[in-house]
Amino acid sequence: MTTVSIINGQVIDATQQLDQITALHIAEGKIVAIGDAPEGFTAETTIDAHQQVVCAGLVDLSARLREPGLEYKATIASETRAAAQSGITSLCCPPDTDPVIDTPAVAELLATRSRAVGMSKVYPLAALTKGLTGQELAEMGDLKEAGCLGVSNGQNPIENTDILRHCLEYASSCDLTVFIQARDAWLGRHGTAHEGAICTRMGLTGIPEASETMEVARVLLLVEFTGARVHFCRLSTARAMDMIKEAQKKGLPVTADVAIHQLYLTDMDISSFDGTYHVFPPLRSERDKNALRMGVVHGGVDAICSDHQPHEIDAKLSPFAMTDAGMSGLDTLLPLALRLVDEKICDLSTALQLVTSKPADILGIDAGTLKVGCTADICIFDAENYWTLEKQNIASQGKNSAFINWEFKGKVMHTLINGQVVYSHA
Repeated sequence: MTTVSIINGQVIDATQQLDQITALHIAEGKIVAIGDAPEGFTAETTIDAHQQVVCAGLVDLSARLREPGLEYKATIASETRAAAQSGITSLCCPPDTDPVIDTPAVAELLATRSRAVGMSKVYPLAALTKGLTGQELAEMGDLKEAGCLGVSNGQNPIENTDILRHCLEYASSCDLTVFIQARDAWLGRHGTAHEGAICTRMGLTGIPEASETMEVARVLLLVEFTGARVHFCRLSTARAMDMIKEAQKKGLPVTADVAIHQLYLTDMDISSFDGTYHVFPPLRSERDKNALRMGVVHGGVDAICSDHQPHEIDAKLSPFAMTDAGMSGLDTLLPLALRLVDEKICDLSTALQLVTSKPADILGIDAGTLKVGCTADICIFDAENYWTLEKQNIASQGKNSAFINWEFKGKVMHTLINGQVVYSHA
């Protein structure tokens, strides 16, 4: 493997309380030194990161790759390349592919295809129940052996509380984290927007706050009962975040993330009936948005993800309620995280921690840190590079971003995976 030295960069790693201009040295895919090179070390490749930030590669807790089953929307190849171009070196893929990731064969298919591309690493979540139907437990032990890091029922709620209890117990016996997207099976079942004045004025069916909070409450009670480790995915309400925060104070083994677009957009943005803003969970109120932002700093939100869901153009052209939910988010994960710093919500180290080491800890993977001996998955970006997101410069196959024509600051210059440069900005 190539030996690499990254010099003159501002190296930031919250896991080491590190923030200084220094050098980073890589050999055999690992970080071998910070500062002075080891004795006898000779760099075959040198990257001058002058006036640039060097951090761990980003870890995204939710990215639909659309393969297998929906390759007309995107593929593993297209999205892992887009991720690498965006400084994201590790992706967590939910189980709602077609076929569902409920057998080792499907999990191994994803792993094989992602390795063949050689870009960002893909970590699949296994189905919590067979076919995500909520009726029969999946073979979690076999799926763990096939490389799945956790289990999830995707966006499909499990109506039967007794089945959910047994799911948590089985996952706990396999030492697997259960990833829950909190959604009551009945409240707001056919809704497409946050239940409130704007939704009513637009004539849309609403999804009330209680749809999320009631499911969070049910799962938290089952966590107390079973001792299972649970991660709540894509929180959207202030009330749910407060519930998670209180549960953590009580010592329950729970964590939570928020989709990056929930920190910038609200239900006011859907008033144009633009299907681009149709997401699940729905864009909530200004109060919810501001509370989630505070939760990023003061607790309740442990990580930020892209909730990447690429769609073909036609999927967003129908009337709002008939469009496919979801937004393309790989290209904007880092710049929107950096925008939190510019808006004085948090400092740079905290923003990076929320998209690197914290999600890596939730997944339990060797990533998100620049410690000596760890895998050299690295992002190098120019924090002062201004650019505008346009459809033609979106790297993902899905162009369905609500942030088109937004000006951003912070451009990825290089991405390294296993110590190899897989992307360099021209």
